[in-house]
Amino acid sequence: MLSVALRTLRSRSITFVGSFVALSLGVALIAVMGLALASSLHAPDRKPERFAAAPVVVRGADTLRVSTPIGDRVQKLAQPRAVPAAVVAKLKKLGTVVEDRSFTVRARSGPGELVGHPWSTATFGPYEIDAGRAPHAADEVVVSGGWAKPGERVRTDRGTVRVVGTVRVVGTVRVAGTVRVAGTVAGRGFENAVFYTDARAAQLCPTSTQLAVDADPAAVRTAVRGSAGVQVLTGDARRSADADADWDTEALTAMNAMFGTAAGVTTFVSVFVVASTFAFSVAQRRREFGLLRTAGATPGQIRRMVFVEALSVGVLASAAGCVLGSYGAPRLSAWVVDGGLAPGWFTIGSATWPYYTACATGLLVALCGVVTAAWRAGRTGPTQALREASVDTRTMTRGRWLFGAALLLTAAVTLGLALFSDPGDLLHRKTYVSRPMLLITAVALLAPVVVRPLTRLIAWLPTRLPGAGGMLARENAAAGVRRTAAIAAPVLVTVALAGSLLGATATLNEAKATETREQTAAFAITPASAAGFDAATLRKLRAVPGAEVSATSSSAVYVLEDGVSLIKDEARAADPGPPAATAHLPIVSGRAGDLDDDSIIVNEEWQRHTVGEHVRVWLGDGTRKTLRIAAVMTAGTGNNGVYVTPRNTPGASVSRVDVALTDGADAHAVAAGLRAAVRTSGGQVFTKEQWVRASYPETNRTTRMGFLLVLGIALLYTGISLANTMVMATSDRVRDLAVLRLAGATRWQVLRLVGAEALMVVAVGGVLGLLVAALNLAGMWSALALLSVPTTIELPWTTIGAAVAACAALAVISSVAPAAITLRRRAVELAGTRE
Repeated sequence: MLSVALRTLRSRSITFVGSFVALSLGVALIAVMGLALASSLHAPDRKPERFAAAPVVVRGADTLRVSTPIGDRVQKLAQPRAVPAAVVAKLKKLGTVVEDRSFTVRARSGPGELVGHPWSTATFGPYEIDAGRAPHAADEVVVSGGWAKPGERVRTDRGTVRVVGTVRVVGTVRVAGTVRVAGTVAGRGFENAVFYTDARAAQLCPTSTQLAVDADPAAVRTAVRGSAGVQVLTGDARRSADADADWDTEALTAMNAMFGTAAGVTTFVSVFVVASTFAFSVAQRRREFGLLRTAGATPGQIRRMVFVEALSVGVLASAAGCVLGSYGAPRLSAWVVDGGLAPGWFTIGSATWPYYTACATGLLVALCGVVTAAWRAGRTGPTQALREASVDTRTMTRGRWLFGAALLLTAAVTLGLALFSDPGDLLHRKTYVSRPMLLITAVALLAPVVVRPLTRLIAWLPTRLPGAGGMLARENAAAGVRRTAAIAAPVLVTVALAGSLLGATATLNEAKATETREQTAAFAITPASAAGFDAATLRKLRAVPGAEVSATSSSAVYVLEDGVSLIKDEARAADPGPPAATAHLPIVSGRAGDLDDDSIIVNEEWQRHTVGEHVRVWLGDGTRKTLRIAAVMTAGTGNNGVYVTPRNTPGASVSRVDVALTDGADAHAVAAGLRAAVRTSGGQVFTKEQWVRASYPETNRTTRMGFLLVLGIALLYTGISLANTMVMATSDRVRDLAVLRLAGATRWQVLRLVGAEALMVVAVGGVLGLLVAALNLAGMWSALALLSVPTTIELPWTTIGAAVAACAALAVISSVAPAAITLRRRAVELAGTRE
């Protein structure tokens, strides 16, 4: 049978080339994602940047460390502590001490990522004056990056300043990434710095959490001994004093999540499409198997022949796929770096396990893809096989029914359990990314059951048009159930993934916007900068007639749950009383008005959330405190956080002011008064609807780009697979096309029929994919309803329409083109062609 298998490979070249293309591309995708994932596991060691020339850096406590039975748990503090004044006094006796400060600066004509510092810290970069001089007055700055020249006047959110010098970065410093204030680092590389005089920087940023000390390191360590949390950094450890010190770790985490998601989805798509293609390629050959059985071949011989063919194609395709993957991975690396999704140092490493994994997966999928079809071909008798060659019958085998029903039942049961036990879990990315895979597989397995009725439904209108084209397209699609299901599979995957992934993020964003709308009273006011509102502005706002004002600041609260998990929750600090009127909190028990300095408002996600119960927490600066639960909010989408009073967020600036109208107050008059109150400070007043639009949540850039990466790869691969399957299917219908020509159909009529069939099959796949997306989003909608966040299901119709249109165009071209080439020959010659 080995010689028969090899001859079959030559005689049915189109079928096996199609299987080879599908498998090699699938293996290439798995290899590329595996290589990217392996390369994102470790970051290179990097040297200090901003403090490369500083002998010693002393930092205040910026982490919370809590001991648990399974080890210490550490979280970054929302409000890092300054170095104690007593310690600073000791250090000044040892040598020169420079207080470091960092704050954001926005310039209309400059880069979007500007960070302000005192000029005294420039020497530790080291920076050197390239032109002009150092700043001497409060309205003078020195900038880096060359975006402004000496003598220019630059408009910033800190006031109009005159540029008196430019700074040239010395050494290995690179200008890239973004830097945020208050210890939250985002971006990669160095910074676009704006240096103020030391006095002006202290006014703009009163808090200093780290110092550069020109003294002997041993003496410095002796001076800070006994000060809890204070760190002494020397050598390469000074790297942790850089603004982007945590960026490498955060970037690795983000890339791991992105490549992990992409690897999982692309592996699923590859396996799904390859298995479908191989199964279809075997199902096409039932007449050939019937002839072999008639000639005396045993069922075992036929099965062995099919497995030898699959193994031959699998080995060659897997090897080719690994080669393609080695070329594709560096291009993916360059793309994510250029797109800002990965740090500049990210490159593809030399790991070999992704190649072994991709190759083994390719071989396994190739063999598994033909198992069921080969077993069925071997079991069929000679006469029965020949009779089944024209019309598909018994397309649903017992195994297909069993696996399809089991997967569908599993999806339903897991959804029900999640809704019953933890609805919030359905809102997590890992959940709404993985759940569609289960439904896609189940629907694909059960697709033959609905192909005929769905085809007749879709063809209802075309069959009523003049001519027999609609009826023939319907009957051909309905008769070739296996062919229709195989061709529809790539469309099903593309539409289901696009609808489920993008629809989930859109639905979740709409739910968050609904929460914002319900919790906002009449107005929301935001400051012009991260420094927040000063006391004078707050007094003016509270003096506006008809306005009830609540000023809130942002911080964090930490709680230890289950004795081992240190959880960080966003905290809003508000004065006791006003939040009940100015912010419509989703309270389920207790009263918001009961909030005081010794209490906290928590949400239902907390392990302990009974009103009156006392909980031990750590505040944003690491202070340990026991607070009484005054009220409990719904969990919502996870953004409700907790509420405390300003006394429990020392040092936090006012970042938002909520305003409600008193009885009988005129909204327009109040709005005018609020705008007048914040005019000098540059604050912005939003009405309720304006605030909903301004704060409308946007999907995290890494998540969004990751989804686009996944969907782009899926669309490209499924598009190629769709074209590949269409060519395979059309080449197998040479006799059908010849019969139509002999029956009197013109060449153009046959081509129109082929195109209409392709469109009908794409429509079947699109409807099934839409069904999967709708079922997935219905689960998320149910979870949101249980979490008291009523919203609407948001389907990305534009994306789905574009995906279906692309699949339709590919299907029509891939079916009509080979049919047109085939029809150049005489119909009589085609009728005698072997299949």
